[in-house]
Amino acid sequence: MNHPAIMRRPGEGRRIGIVGDVYRFLATGEETDGKYTTFEANVPPGSGPPPHVHRREEESFLVLEGEMTFQLGDDRFVADEGTFLNMPVGSLHCFKNESDKTARLLITLAPAGLEQMFFEVGQTLDEDAVTAPPPSEAEITRLLEAAPRYGVEIKVPSE
Repeated sequence: MNHPAIMRRPGEGRRIGIVGDVYRFLATGEETDGKYTTFEANVPPGSGPPPHVHRREEESFLVLEGEMTFQLGDDRFVADEGTFLNMPVGSLHCFKNESDKTARLLITLAPAGLEQMFFEVGQTLDEDAVTAPPPSEAEITRLLEAAPRYGVEIKVPSE
């Protein structure tokens, strides 16, 4: 099956606010015959998902601006601008912005499909939004309930 070419100019693309981050979708599975989804993530200081495992997809990251602290298994490392990482299927990983400036990442998931969880759980933002509301208890609950349906295991930190 062939799909048409996709072009998103700067600032274009559906924006979703999810757990305090802004995801701007550049290509979705609907547009790539399910092969992959790519989105830009604006991650403010202190933000980022908890440790989690993808049972279906590889996830790659390119740090476009700022720096991001990644965890892969028990290893933690800081990735600065221009750093590329790929997390294999089944790897326990997370990322957190531990700096004092918003970081910008390019994230690709292959195959596509997980973006549907973001659309289900997150909130649609205006096209010019650069920040998202902080995560509410309701949003976190929706995410924890939806994740297993999308093959994602979230490791909730024990307090």
